[in-house]
Parts: sequence; C-alpha cells; structure tokens
Amino acid sequence: MTEAYFTNPLIFLVKTLFGLYIALVMIRFLLQWTRADFYNPISQFVVTLTSPVLRPMRKLIPGYRGLDTASLVLAWLLKSAELALLALLFGLDRNLLLAFAWAIPALVGLIISIFLFAILIRVILSWLNPDPFNPAVELLSRLTDPILEPAQRLVPPISGIDLSPMLAMIGLVLLQMLLLPPLRALTGSPF
Repeated sequence: MTEAYFTNPLIFLVKTLFGLYIALVMIRFLLQWTRADFYNPISQFVVTLTSPVLRPMRKLIPGYRGLDTASLVLAWLLKSAELALLALLFGLDRNLLLAFAWAIPALVGLIISIFLFAILIRVILSWLNPDPFNPAVELLSRLTDPILEPAQRLVPPISGIDLSPMLAMIGLVLLQMLLLPPLRALTGSPF
C-alpha cells in the first residue's frame, strides 16, 4: 500500500468536515447580512450549530454596523486551519502561516458559490411552484434578493419569464473568474 492510500481519505475528511462547518458559518453571516428571519427553522438549525463556537468569540470580536464580524473571523480561522492541514498532508514545503492569506480567496470563492447555488435552487424551485410561505423558499428569497433585485431592474420579465437569475449567475461566474485568480496569485495560494 502506498502513502496515498491513507492520505487521500484523510484529505477527504479534512475537506468535508471543515468545508461543511465553514459553509454553515458563512451562511449564518450571509443570512444576517440579508436580514433573514432568524426564527425560520432552517435559520435556527444554522444558529444552533454555529452558536457554541461563535458565542465566546463575540465577547472578543464586536460586530460592525450590524454585521457579525465574529462569524467572518471564525470562517477565516477555520479555513486557514483547513488549508494548513491540507498543506501538511500534501507535503507542501511552505510557511504554514501563509494559510491565513490563502484563506481569503477561498472564502471569497465560497461566498460566490453559496450565492450561485442558492440562485440555482431558487430557479429550480420556481419550476415546481412551491408554497411561498415554505421556510426554505422564504430563506432562499431573502438570501438571493440582494443579488437578483438589481438584475431584475436591468432585465424585466419577458413574456412572463424572469431571466434575471441567468444574468445574476453570469455576473457571479464572471466575478469568480476575474476576482479569484488575482487574489490567489497575490496570496500565493496553492489551492
């Protein structure tokens, strides 16, 4: 058996466990940023899973203009730890303190990906005509409205078909393509 036999499952576990929790923390930040209903059952699920770690951090890191900066700092620290562990597992001969810089483009990419998937899910749900008072539909609407409303002003519905999600997704992918490579180059990120 080779070294990769044990390393690959370990890399998978690190990426999965860290990735899921970091995504939850970023979703909590985005839900607060979009002023989503925190009494929504899905919001409560996110809050319940992230509060044990965020509660003590809030004592040290105050909010800024109504934004939960503690959740951003937590996501940044967790992403840095994940990337440092991955660098060790991949055997990269680099200063592991650089993981703090590598985490920045990774988190920007995560935020863009969350918006892309949320818009895609919202589009698919619109085909199924769900109950507008469904907690998931309300939360998706609240999360994606800051991105979709400007797109809806640019492209009004044509014959009853809303093309604004396509415009928003194209804009997000372009942002990803234009923003992430320079950020990765600037930070020297190998990931």
